[in-house]
Amino acid sequence: VLLISKRYSSHSLRYFSAAVASPELAEPRFLSVGYVDDQLFVRFDSARASPRMEPRAAWMERMDREEPGYWERSTRRSEANAQVSRAGLRHLRRYFNQSEAGVHILQAMSCCEVSPELTFRRGFLQFAYDGRDYPALDTETSTWTAAVPQAVNSKRKWEAERSISEGDKAYLEETSVLWLKKYLEMGKETLQRAVTRHTAPHGEVTLRCRAQDFYPADISLTWLRDGEEQLQDTEFIETRPSGDGTFQKWAGVDVTSVQEKKYTCLVQHEGESQAPEGSGLSLPFSISEPEPFSPWFIVGVIAVLLLLITVIARVVIWRKKKSGGQDCEGALREQAPWRSWLPLTRSLSFCPHILSFPSKGLSDGP
Repeated sequence: VLLISKRYSSHSLRYFSAAVASPELAEPRFLSVGYVDDQLFVRFDSARASPRMEPRAAWMERMDREEPGYWERSTRRSEANAQVSRAGLRHLRRYFNQSEAGVHILQAMSCCEVSPELTFRRGFLQFAYDGRDYPALDTETSTWTAAVPQAVNSKRKWEAERSISEGDKAYLEETSVLWLKKYLEMGKETLQRAVTRHTAPHGEVTLRCRAQDFYPADISLTWLRDGEEQLQDTEFIETRPSGDGTFQKWAGVDVTSVQEKKYTCLVQHEGESQAPEGSGLSLPFSISEPEPFSPWFIVGVIAVLLLLITVIARVVIWRKKKSGGQDCEGALREQAPWRSWLPLTRSLSFCPHILSFPSKGLSDGP
């Protein structure tokens, strides 16, 4: 019986962004966050007194030593993206024949996923406006898919200048991969682990055990509390293909913060191993591990903003079932977190270095 290979699992680099315009705001507010796998590691908020790209993971604190000038460059790019997003909102109001009254939201997400060997696997880049999908980049053909009639304007402009799509494609397949490798090396103590901890808004704790890149598909994930199986309290995601001939699966259990040290994940997998029959890999949860974040963070930020500026009496609803996959395809398949919390917003994909309406450009960098 063999447990998970000690090689890298698949990893992803994702950026989520939103620009919000409202009559109550002097200028649209721009928010951007970045994730390596499910851990928030950078954030930018134009509403802060001194807007700067900020580290949100402990391992990013030393980035200026690793890459001198990183934070200054990232801040300049974020400020430029904020201006481009504001211009984009003006163009989109014209495309949709809207007045300046009311709240309008431009959102985006980009995702780059690498294989266990840290080579490019797939990438996505999409946009959305006021709850409607906007253009999405087809990286295979370097063309844009117009989800609504108004998006045809942007599609034509971006495809007329071939360098735009080629630049976006190069960002996803090359630049993002290089930076993801850098981040994984810097944060390897927390990013390359099999058991993670997630805290819900009301204080509940979910422990999640992941098995990735295994073959054959049959595998057993069991949560143990003081050595006793906890099948009734465990939430399973069925085994699913990773896209490269291997498989992935996860199992989560909801616990209280005082109980979490008592839990261990037991993983059993029949593979080509010399391991003794009946053995397995036990993965204890360590409370000292930094808590990862999820894309729900930006949903909460935007929700608070909308509540303040529109007095909408609604709150963000957390789904009980949260996707355990880190892959880009899974992020889109499980739907972006904002798709279900307000009718104004839907899924979308964004790279905070690539957003521009009606013309687009690409800046090198993280």
